[in-house]
Amino acid sequence: MDKNTNIQKLRLLYLAQILYEETDPEHGLLRKEIEEKLRSRGISIERKTLYNDFRALEEFGIHIDIKVKNRQSYYYVLERNFELAELKLLVDAVQASKFITSKKTEKLIRKLEQMASCHNAKELQRQVYVAGRVKTPNENILYVIDNIHTAINSDKQIIFQYYEWLPDGSRRLKYDGSDYYVSPWALIWDNQNYYLVGYNEMQKELRHYRVDKIKEVKITEDDRNGKELYDKLDIVKYTESMFGMFGGELQKVRIKVDNEFAGVFYDRFGTDIVLERTDDYLIVEVLVNVSDQFLGWILAIGNGVKIIAPEDTVKDVKKMLEERRKVYERE
Repeated sequence: MDKNTNIQKLRLLYLAQILYEETDPEHGLLRKEIEEKLRSRGISIERKTLYNDFRALEEFGIHIDIKVKNRQSYYYVLERNFELAELKLLVDAVQASKFITSKKTEKLIRKLEQMASCHNAKELQRQVYVAGRVKTPNENILYVIDNIHTAINSDKQIIFQYYEWLPDGSRRLKYDGSDYYVSPWALIWDNQNYYLVGYNEMQKELRHYRVDKIKEVKITEDDRNGKELYDKLDIVKYTESMFGMFGGELQKVRIKVDNEFAGVFYDRFGTDIVLERTDDYLIVEVLVNVSDQFLGWILAIGNGVKIIAPEDTVKDVKKMLEERRKVYERE
């Protein structure tokens, strides 16, 4: 088979590619423009053949429409698998997800752009540069999630190592890199993070783990344990109690955090929150919705965490503590 014959056999594929990449209901191509683009790929085509190819694509399920403007006919793909609004929604979801790294986020968005015309893809590109969001540094996160799903579906245990945050914002493996043996039962996506709910084979209890802090996952040949405990678990109430969002007035809050609690704040707010770092504590600033739930979360962490600004929020903490004291003084 000579080269020219082979190229002609690819004609329909190139035609579909041109229409998908360069047309949409707002941007069509003239017949002469389509013919020129095919010629640039080494394919010569007659008008009758092009119309026959249009019909072939229609029969295959690629719907092509014509829009007449200034007495000229513009051809374009009428329908796609995803509408532009749907692609924007997917781009926002990818970008907002903390468990997806910045590098992987950009790669996924580039792939989503390929599902739109080159004209509409520009609108998706503009959405990449919205306000910065906290992103995990774990580049293997998608493969970790995939392995966890595989283990759940195959009813097998998993082994992994688990990171913890250090006061300087770096990470290290917990327990000197010792393996965690876990029977995975569910994945929860909350507050743009993925959490694994699983039965810890050492502690003999259900626990949750931030998936972006898992180094890698190995699937074992051992069957899962802990089904009885998981079946009794109300996953909705469990999620609300462990990962509930905060309501209230949005404001910047400065907090003094002893080094031993630094990881708690890195987990929730990322590592770009530190204003001052000493050998013993951090001063962090976070933008949060200040509510009773948020203040309760701060108090629950322990005495090593103290809100120092703004003054109104400090007064709210003192008022909450006083009200709690009165509750316990009642008979």
